[in-house]
Amino acid sequence: MANATLGLFFFWTSFVEMESLIKQVEELMKAPAPKTKDELESFRLRLLSKKGLIGEIFERFREVSGEDKKKFGARINQLKTAAEEQYRTLKEELESQLNAVEDVGMDPTLPLNNLPAGSRHPLKLVLEEMQDIFIRAGFVVKDGPEIEDDWHNFSALNFPEDHPARDMQDTFFIDDDFALRTHTSNIQVRVMESGELPIRIIAPGRVYRNEAVSARANCFFHQVEGLYIDKGVSMADMKQMLLYFAREFFGKDAKIRLRPSYFPFTEPSAEMDVSCFLCGGKGCNVCKYTGWLEIMGCGMVDPAVLEACGIDPKIYSGYAFGIGVERITMLKYDVKDLRTFFENDIRFLSQFRSIG
Repeated sequence: MANATLGLFFFWTSFVEMESLIKQVEELMKAPAPKTKDELESFRLRLLSKKGLIGEIFERFREVSGEDKKKFGARINQLKTAAEEQYRTLKEELESQLNAVEDVGMDPTLPLNNLPAGSRHPLKLVLEEMQDIFIRAGFVVKDGPEIEDDWHNFSALNFPEDHPARDMQDTFFIDDDFALRTHTSNIQVRVMESGELPIRIIAPGRVYRNEAVSARANCFFHQVEGLYIDKGVSMADMKQMLLYFAREFFGKDAKIRLRPSYFPFTEPSAEMDVSCFLCGGKGCNVCKYTGWLEIMGCGMVDPAVLEACGIDPKIYSGYAFGIGVERITMLKYDVKDLRTFFENDIRFLSQFRSIG
C-alpha cells in the first residue's frame, strides 16, 4: 500500500512538472520574434537543445503512467514539431532581414540619436495652415476626382461648348469625355448637386493645365477653392470672410482690396490683393513697388451655375473663391522659382526641418 501511494505521488509530481514545462514552452513560442542572431540562438537553446525545455519534457515523459503516455506523447510530439517549425521560420525571416540591411549598406548597430530629423514640404505646411483657418470659420473640407468629365469641369460652371472662356484654361484631355481637372471647382459642382443646403466648404487639391514649365508656371499645381451658399449671402459677407483669412494668415495688420475681373462662374467677379507683408505696403521689388500682392480670384456665384446644379437662384445666393497654394508659399518663404517645390532637392527641403 505504501509503495502504491509513493508511486502515485511520483506520477502526480511528474504530471504537474510536465504541465508547467509545456506552459513555459507555449509562452516562449508566443514571445516577440528575435531581432538578432544572438536572440535567435538563445531561443533555440532554451527550447530545442538537449537541456532545453522540450528535452526536459521528454525526460519527465518517462515517468508518466502507461495509460497516459499515449495522450501526453501525441501532445508533446506536436509541441516539438511546432517549435522546430517556428525556429526554422524565424531563422529564415531574420536572415532575410539582415541580408536586406547589408544590401543597402546599413549598420543596425549605429545609434539612432545622431540621425537627422525629417522635414515637411513647404506646400503641405501652407496648405494645412490655410485649411485650419477656414475650418475655424466653419468650413468643411471636401475632396473629389482628379480625372473629371466635361460637365463637372466646364459645362456646369457656365463654360458653354466652343465658348472662348474655355481657352482660359489649357486642358489635358484624356479622351472626348474626360480630362484632368483644371481647377477644384468640380468638387463644388458635386457638392451643389447633392442638394444639401446650406453649403460652406473648401476644396483643396492638385489641378492640371497644359502650360509650359517655367519659374512662374507649371503643368500641375495646388488650389484651395471655397464655396458658401445660403439664403441672403452677399458680397459683403465674402469680403469679410476673405479679410478674416488675410489677417489670420498674413498678420492682424493685413489689408485687402478687390479689383473687378472676369470668371465664367461668378458674377460679379474680382481679383483680391493683400497688402504686401514684406514691405508693410511701402513698396518693394516683390510687390513691384505697388504695396499690394495678388493672391486669389473670387466673386458671387453666377445664378446660371446655381440653376445648373439644381439650386434656385431666387432663394439662394453664394460666393466662391480660389487661392493658388504655390503662389502663397512662394510669397511666404521668398521662393523665386516654382520648380523648386517639385525637384526634391534635399538642400531646399531641409530648411523646413524645424517648421510645423
